Amino acid sequence: MTLKDCVVQSADFIKENTPQSGDVGIILGTGLGSLADDVDERHVLSYENIPHFPKSTVRFHAGQLVTGKLSSRQVMVMQGRFHYYEGYPMQDITLPVRVMYQLGIRTLVITNAAGSIREKYPPGTLALIMDHINLMGGNPLIGTYDEFLGERFPDMTEPYDNGLRALAKKSAKSLNLELEETVYAAISGPSFETNAEVKMLRMFDVDTVGMSVVPEVLVARQLGMRVLALSVITDQSIPGQMEAISHIQVAQVANEKSDDFKNLIKAVIKQMN
Repeated sequence: MTLKDCVVQSADFIKENTPQSGDVGIILGTGLGSLADDVDERHVLSYENIPHFPKSTVRFHAGQLVTGKLSSRQVMVMQGRFHYYEGYPMQDITLPVRVMYQLGIRTLVITNAAGSIREKYPPGTLALIMDHINLMGGNPLIGTYDEFLGERFPDMTEPYDNGLRALAKKSAKSLNLELEETVYAAISGPSFETNAEVKMLRMFDVDTVGMSVVPEVLVARQLGMRVLALSVITDQSIPGQMEAISHIQVAQVANEKSDDFKNLIKAVIKQMN
């Protein structure tokens, strides 16, 4: 079965089993899934019931597709995502983005928990990704090409929409929240970074590190979708001051900042064109 067939079948199933698909897509990362609980007129589908969707195997990821209204906008929310380190191919990880596009969604808000490698971005910082470096060792656009999939050679001079970034900064200011712009590096995981790797990333002018976001961004940009990516910085790795990091710690810090994070996303969505 081709990727196109999988996308169409998944989209048809969702369309038949949800009242409305939405016009803004949201992907919620580790510790940030509670935003889906704030969706009004919500309708929930388990990933396990959607044809061709992978199964979410990571703790703190609910594995549900939630549709309804958020800030008076019709949204489709992924309450948990899929990761390369779970063993899924890149095309499977990013299938939901293609399905959202097939359902008419043209704006995508992606969130994650990220680690800081800069002293000025301590845990608890809210961050706005302005650019990225793909160090995952794979790309979801590799493979047999079909015009259905979008642009064969997508331009990446503006992976994160400038207008949406400006709106996010304006929204943060209105809420008296600090929002730092960062360059993000995506690694495969699931191991955290070594001291030497952190030193290397700092030389690359990277500010934050994580194990997601970039695959979804690449597919969204191939399809011509507008992308906004927001992070909660949950841990910090500084050369010479490295401390042990756990996934539980990451989720706990993300959860502690979830109210501010949710308010920011709601404010951004409310003012979107």
